[in-house]
Formats: sequence, C-alpha cells, structure tokens
Amino acid sequence: MRIPLYKDGVIISPNHISSKKLSVMAEKEGGIVKKGHDEGLKMANSLLEEFELPVGLLPLVNVIEVGYVKHTGFMWIVQQKKVEHNFKMISKLVSYDTEIRGYMEKKRIKKLKGVKAKELMLWPPVSEIIVDDPPTGKIQFKSLAGVTKTFPVEAFAAGQ
Repeated sequence: MRIPLYKDGVIISPNHISSKKLSVMAEKEGGIVKKGHDEGLKMANSLLEEFELPVGLLPLVNVIEVGYVKHTGFMWIVQQKKVEHNFKMISKLVSYDTEIRGYMEKKRIKKLKGVKAKELMLWPPVSEIIVDDPPTGKIQFKSLAGVTKTFPVEAFAAGQ
C-alpha cells in the first residue's frame, strides 16, 4: 500500500509541487534526500541497483538533488540542465529533463515524468520502464500513448 504525502492534513500529489518543497516534506515523511552531484549520483545508482534496474538507465549530469521516500517508492532527481544521451548499442536518443520523478518498484519505474525518447521526429514521454521478470535480458519502455518499445537490458549498462 502506498502512503501519500500530506500538507496541512490534505493528500497531495508529489508531481505537482516544487522539488524544494518535496525535500522538506520527504524528510518529514522519513524520506532520504542527498544534495550535490557526487552524493546524489551515488544515491541514484544505489536505488537503481536496489530495484534491479540497469545502472546506466539514468545518465545524470550536474545533479543538484536526489530524493526517495521508501514507504511510497516515490523518487525524484533534480539536475542543473536537461541532458540528452545517445544509447549507442540501440541508436536511441533519450532526453532527461531537469526534474525526473517516478515510483520505484522491483524491476520497474512507473508514473515516470521527465524522460522522453526520440521516435522519428517526435519526443514522446516515457511513462514506465520494466525489466522482464523472470529475466529474459529485455527491458520495456512504455509511453502514455500505449506504445511499448523493448530493448536488450545490456544497452543500458553503465557507460553505454
């Protein structure tokens, strides 16, 4: 069961508040917040490993803050500027916004915000990422439009 964040006794959606307010509220809810590039990157990679997701999935640059609320699975990442990364093995260009948010579960990130993958001339948002369980060596990326793309997990290894 997911426990929501509260403000003044009212349930709020973390997708509609600023990262600064998120930090304060998350700490009150028992969340973890790491500031600065080195500590934030270390925490982001640690979360990916903990949830059995490829560590190269989020190629972050100039991280300002990473936060995670364990009892809800909600995580967020703030970086100084938008990053575009080309995953060479699959020839896929992906854009990571200054704020990335989502809910982490084992082998899955859902309700993802701030990630887009280039498809022809369009940049549809990625709303969910799932590593096949049981393992098949594949990872799926879903968009809100219902489009699903499947790639080898190894394409998202660190340094790719």
